[in-house]
Amino acid sequence: MSLNDPQWGKKSGGNGPPDLDELWRNFNQKLNSLFGRKGGGGGAPVQPPSMRQIGGGAVLLVAVVLAVWLASGFYIVDAQQRGVVFTFGKYTALTSPGLRWRLPFPFQSQEIVNLSSVRTVEIGYRNNVKTKVPKESIMLTGDENIIDIQFAVQYTVADPLDYLFTNKNPDETVRQVAESAFREVVGANKMDFVLYEGREQVANEAQKLIQHILDLYKTGIAISNVTMQNAQPPEEVQASFDDAVKAKQDLLRQKNEGQAYYNDVVPRAQGAASRLTEEAQGYRQSVLANAEGEASRFKQVLTQYDKAPQVTRERMYLETVQQVLSSTSKILLDAKGSGNLLYLPLDKIMQMSAGALPETAAPSKQTLVEPTPNPDAAARSRDALRSRERESRP
Repeated sequence: MSLNDPQWGKKSGGNGPPDLDELWRNFNQKLNSLFGRKGGGGGAPVQPPSMRQIGGGAVLLVAVVLAVWLASGFYIVDAQQRGVVFTFGKYTALTSPGLRWRLPFPFQSQEIVNLSSVRTVEIGYRNNVKTKVPKESIMLTGDENIIDIQFAVQYTVADPLDYLFTNKNPDETVRQVAESAFREVVGANKMDFVLYEGREQVANEAQKLIQHILDLYKTGIAISNVTMQNAQPPEEVQASFDDAVKAKQDLLRQKNEGQAYYNDVVPRAQGAASRLTEEAQGYRQSVLANAEGEASRFKQVLTQYDKAPQVTRERMYLETVQQVLSSTSKILLDAKGSGNLLYLPLDKIMQMSAGALPETAAPSKQTLVEPTPNPDAAARSRDALRSRERESRP
């Protein structure tokens, strides 16, 4: 009986114990109101419920509880998920996407595994690269240098059964395997290669090694990506390392400048050498051609000389005299001719002899002679010509 019951504490006649009959009537009224029945009117006494009534209510209550218990066996598997059913804790079936049902607890249970969800494990840091974990990030390179690396590994579930039954803590398993694989890859390369030109290659090699180890352990995990977040020397030697990097950059810059100077000078020198070689080759061909031509001409002259020696000698003599006199400043006149006026353009002749152009020297060959029958005038002309020749000589 509740302490809040209004009949509690009332006594018969004001001083006796509680009235049990009245308490029983109140209890029956409440029970009848619970099952939807009303008590008899006119103050008639209410009878207690029969066993049939109590049995019907219990069956209804058990049916409701049983329906709720059976309905608890329904579960939904999405398209990117797989359901694993256990019977008394032992694997029974792998269910595909859709609405599924299994025996309610405690007979069977299910575990939903998401195959498309990408999980990320951070090694060397937590949430931010500034929040470092030196125990994981400090590694030794192949040239015995210390390097600080932070990287992230992303993975998905490839086999739900292996993922559930062979892994107690999948994230910790991936973290330990990734750290071990990265130490192996970094230990096989030099510091400069890991920091600069080989970062992507190191990450790819580490990803392959991580996947290989996880497959050996049958973890059911597929590595989708390995990203190197940061790689640098330890903070204690960062200043010295920066100096070394600047020195290497200066060395590389000087090499580039030297290579640029080489690319500028050497091609020009090669071009000049090639030009000189071509000129020498052309001169050689010219000399050979002239020599062959002279030899051919000599043979032709010899053939003609064998046929007519006298005529050939006179012709050769005349050609030689013509060649010699063409380059001299002396003028020869036929003394047998006579005339009372002789004009010689000596200035033009001197220019021609000094190397003037042929077209400017052309008028020097012109002479104006007016014939006259007077022999004295011819003699005076010869004397004047001789005096001019003597004056023109050095």
